[in-house]
Amino acid sequence: MFAVTGITGQVGGVVARVLLAAGLEVRGVVRDPVKGEDWANQGCEVAAAEMNDAVALARAFDGAEAVFILLPPNFDPAPGFPEARTTIAAVSDALAVSMPKRVVCLSTIGAQATQPSLLQQSGMMERTFGLLPMPVACLRAGWFMENTAFDLEPALASGVIPSFLYPLDRPVPMVATADVGRMAASLLRQNWTDHRIIELEGPRRTTPNEVAEVFSRLLGRDVRMEPVARDTWEGLFASHGMKNPLPRIQMLDGFNEGWIEFECPASTVKGSVPLETVVRGMIQRMAETV
Repeated sequence: MFAVTGITGQVGGVVARVLLAAGLEVRGVVRDPVKGEDWANQGCEVAAAEMNDAVALARAFDGAEAVFILLPPNFDPAPGFPEARTTIAAVSDALAVSMPKRVVCLSTIGAQATQPSLLQQSGMMERTFGLLPMPVACLRAGWFMENTAFDLEPALASGVIPSFLYPLDRPVPMVATADVGRMAASLLRQNWTDHRIIELEGPRRTTPNEVAEVFSRLLGRDVRMEPVARDTWEGLFASHGMKNPLPRIQMLDGFNEGWIEFECPASTVKGSVPLETVVRGMIQRMAETV
């Protein structure tokens, strides 16, 4: 049996579907049992546990051959990341008690960076899980292609997409959540005896300008990127209710300045899903809801 956290999200959902399609038993770990009902109907066992409750998590992981860990995202953390520290400690304690044969955790590009940013949360997770007695694979994924969902509305409304990533011709390591989920499901089923890091990106790196070109082709209208002035970032994020925008700003600076990168960029694993496939799917789903 395989325990999957984050099953109601995009990556965790792919992990679960791949495992179920292979005829394997899956236990979905959810915070809200109501949100697990759809997965129960698909044949999953469902266990309820908050991600900062070590006792409940240990019960949810009990008897699992392997566990997939996806920490809840926190884009507006308190200084020092106390929320992430609490969650990481709880998950680590639960894994030490339940002792699955393998653990696969979703990390991120730049988790190894020492400069301050949101990605420090993934670095803390990697270091903590590296002390666990069972084999752990940290899957460092590039910028999710699905983040372009935020670009769809301005592309439709004005044909101008505001971009926090620039220069607009700098290629960015991007990856589809389908590729991430499939890789995680594959790792869960493999046998290994060490702690390992796998760095994953899409079939090719993509510039912001190329993202706009994809929207142009699929929407049948002119779409372009326009950089958001750096000196306006803090005010923009604060206006959207962020209490501590600095870690997010530092992350964006890291991509733009180039210090957020894979640790071994020459040996990354390449996914197969192109950006155009992801954007086309988003547009189709939007059309179906109209």
